[in-house]
Amino acid sequence: MSRDRGPRRLRRLDRSALTAASVTALSLTASGCMVVHGEREVLPATTRAEAARALQQFTTAYNAADKAYDSSLDAAHVTGALAAIDAARLKAGKTSSPGGNASHTPLKLSDVTYTIPKKAGWPRWFVADAAGNKGGSARWLLVFTRNGLNEPFQVAYLTLVTQGKVPEFKKDADGWAEAVPANTTDLAAEPGDLSKDYAGYLKSGGDVFADGTHTSVWRSERTKDAARPGLATQYIDEPLTNGGYTPLALRTKDGGALVFFATHHYEKQTAHSGAAIPTPGTAVLALTTGEIKQSLTMEFVSNQAALDPAKGAGGQRVDLLGRIQGLTSADGS
Repeated sequence: MSRDRGPRRLRRLDRSALTAASVTALSLTASGCMVVHGEREVLPATTRAEAARALQQFTTAYNAADKAYDSSLDAAHVTGALAAIDAARLKAGKTSSPGGNASHTPLKLSDVTYTIPKKAGWPRWFVADAAGNKGGSARWLLVFTRNGLNEPFQVAYLTLVTQGKVPEFKKDADGWAEAVPANTTDLAAEPGDLSKDYAGYLKSGGDVFADGTHTSVWRSERTKDAARPGLATQYIDEPLTNGGYTPLALRTKDGGALVFFATHHYEKQTAHSGAAIPTPGTAVLALTTGEIKQSLTMEFVSNQAALDPAKGAGGQRVDLLGRIQGLTSADGS
């Protein structure tokens, strides 16, 4: 399923040597004590062979969970935004169809390119760019991450990006990519701030993000939906930056970065006196606690892939290339 584009000698990397180096780089102090410096070693996050195995294991687990509507079957292979979205989706499916997913179609990924950054410390991570049998011609971008050598790789971010929009990444002579620090100042916006910036933009606008489907168009749609006959809708947007939601960025060939980040959203519908909340769909009802009388508050998690240009480059606005949002819970009152 994978397509290895790296130099030939990289494919002969000794995985055991890479593993040993990433576990311990020991130096002997004058007192005779050994100090572990593994977290300081700049190493590829993984080998291409291990990345391919991680993708295959994820796909197998994802398909099993989707077929049975059972989140326990892929819980070990997802984290962060995808874990929250996927678990809620499967819970809703199980509620509506206890016997499993009768319309299950296995996800198949092909034409895969692995972009693996070379970096120090944890988390170590990589990106798989694939064609899928779902989502039309869009490319599937999956970000795999782990926080220790003995932990499995888990998918934290999953976005679909229009074919031809995935940027070229900067790579060294050996084919390894460059991870961009969250607090770098050489981009139009710091990657670590994009979650907060996006939440602020959705509330008040601004000039951080370029116009598009997930920015200006979405804001316009929300403004239009905020006040309808008999119904008022309020929105709250919050950043998500900790743990599995940590923003991750890859340097692009033009000096910018592709940044993956997540956000948290609430949408509260309140019916006016004498009116009623529009009847929610079965998936919403499956995730709703409380009785829907005059209001319904829905909670969402969203993950984005954004092109963050180099500081001083033309445009100077962050372009959202893809976004996937999922309902995670709802509350009626």
